[in-house]
Amino acid sequence: MSSSSSIMAEQGRKGKRILVAVDNSDESTYALSWFLANFISGNPSSISNDTIILLYAKPRPGVYTAMDGTGYSFSSDIMATTEMYNDGLAGSVMEKGMAICGEFGGVKVETMVEGGDAKDVICRMAKKLGPDLLVMGSHGYGRIKRALLGSVSHHCAQNVECPVLVVKKPKSSLSTADGH
Repeated sequence: MSSSSSIMAEQGRKGKRILVAVDNSDESTYALSWFLANFISGNPSSISNDTIILLYAKPRPGVYTAMDGTGYSFSSDIMATTEMYNDGLAGSVMEKGMAICGEFGGVKVETMVEGGDAKDVICRMAKKLGPDLLVMGSHGYGRIKRALLGSVSHHCAQNVECPVLVVKKPKSSLSTADGH
């Protein structure tokens, strides 16, 4: 066996690490499902070798002043409730992602929840983990929304070192949404 063949054989045994950015959106769910259906199910030999890493960027609690706009103080109860909600949402997103991966039996899945702005968290974890591929959904914002809100997928595609697969959910027709 040539040295390049032995390297390829070793890489095949090692498997790939695919980082999939997930959130609570339909676009994220679609991207994960699409990736698994098109890359994992089409390559049964990789199922036992590849690892899917689901990454959720949990928003950090905002910095609040002692008073809100009406003159009432924010209580620690409100802050604790907000944090509990964010933790619950992170758990729900991971549960949903694990269930989707479970439909493809035999896929190794790891989950990570990191606090911070999504684009920063994804770039930081891609650098730290060194995945073979980053998979992300696209919200499909128009120019104005993208200019105001920024595009997480665009930012990550420009700033991570690994290949990035941005999966755009097809727009459903109005007649389908209306049931006609």
